[in-house]
Amino acid sequence: MKSRDTLVRLKRFQVEEKRRRIIQLNAMIAEFSRMANDLDREIATEEKRVNIADPNHYAYPTYARAARTRRDNMIASVNDLRSQLEEAEARYEEANEDLAKAQGQEARDRGAERMVDLVAERHAAIDLPEPVRRA
Repeated sequence: MKSRDTLVRLKRFQVEEKRRRIIQLNAMIAEFSRMANDLDREIATEEKRVNIADPNHYAYPTYARAARTRRDNMIASVNDLRSQLEEAEARYEEANEDLAKAQGQEARDRGAERMVDLVAERHAAIDLPEPVRRA
């Protein structure tokens, strides 16, 4: 059952690929969250330095305004990545189910092959003609 073995290897590869994607998304979420937290600290430091915390104030620091925009973009990216992560996790679960099905089919095929071999051995032991094997 060469084709079944190939199918199982393909399914394992797909599961591994989906697992790597989940790891990659988690790493990106962690990195973007860290960057957003760093920007929060920089914004707070800049606001404290000039003693103006209202972004609508005419003298609000330009750096703090730009950092707020970058932070907001990072947070939006994190939210988008989280939705991608949910989708990737669902695909991973589907791939795992497909792998389990393929492995079950392979196990059944091997069991059937063993049964044919066992019958052939018994027939050989009592000098009966061998049963016809399926290709």
